[in-house]
Amino acid sequence: MTHLAGALFGPFLEFAFMRRALVASLALAIGCGPVGTLLILRRMSLMGDALSHAVLPGAAIGYLVAGLSLYAMSIGGAIAGLAVALLSGVVSRATTLREDASFAGFYLTSLALGVLIVSTYGSSIDLLTVLFGSILAVDDASLILVASIETASLLVLALIYRPLVMECFDPAFVRSVGGRGGAVHTVFLALVVVNLVAGFQALGTLMSVGLMMLPAAAARFWAREVWTLSLLSTAIAFASSYVGLLLSYHANLPSGPAIILTASVCYIASLLAGRRDSVRTRHLVRSHIHA
Repeated sequence: MTHLAGALFGPFLEFAFMRRALVASLALAIGCGPVGTLLILRRMSLMGDALSHAVLPGAAIGYLVAGLSLYAMSIGGAIAGLAVALLSGVVSRATTLREDASFAGFYLTSLALGVLIVSTYGSSIDLLTVLFGSILAVDDASLILVASIETASLLVLALIYRPLVMECFDPAFVRSVGGRGGAVHTVFLALVVVNLVAGFQALGTLMSVGLMMLPAAAARFWAREVWTLSLLSTAIAFASSYVGLLLSYHANLPSGPAIILTASVCYIASLLAGRRDSVRTRHLVRSHIHA
């Protein structure tokens, strides 16, 4: 094996924990790619961020009860995230407050509650674990759970895909034909929650949304159709995870931030040089044509 090949593949061939981290990254990328794409198309990017904060108190309680158990943290996080999503929807329908505003109120409350729980009953190490995760600590049981969550997420997304995409582009038509837009919206929010829950042991509650949103945002500068956006978003998410894991191994960096920063580099590069609506196509190419 050459030196370059050893640097690129050696850590995954030599260490089982690196292989598990890579497989977990692939599972997360497959689930988060389409969900992140639809979040952006539905102009709900900040709601994804709000839900990533909303799972914190449930994950914190699960961590304090059972330790670093993905099952306990997942159940707790899912309950907390779904509660915030449902409460926000109820408030927006029962009052004049918009859904994004009600999300903001509930997620800030949830975030503060989660930090308070861990700070009071845990330690600074516990807080860092819940907030930023550790993908290198994923074991076989956790890997199976993540893969199961993402498989179920894709199956549900396939069932609601058609009305979900129609509502993205023409919500008035969906309402006019009696489509169940509210129910589809609620199911989609639940999918966002479970994908965030699947990712928080790997990346933490504050960074799991990064693998969902940054690749999807980057893909917007390269592709147009929903399926190509989803496919490219998944590819960028997995490539970012692979490169981030290598950086964390060779440079002795935290794995979660390394992965998210790699995805950020992909987003910035796409923003500047992508072939659709990027800085290059909207300004540099246009200036060249006019010149």
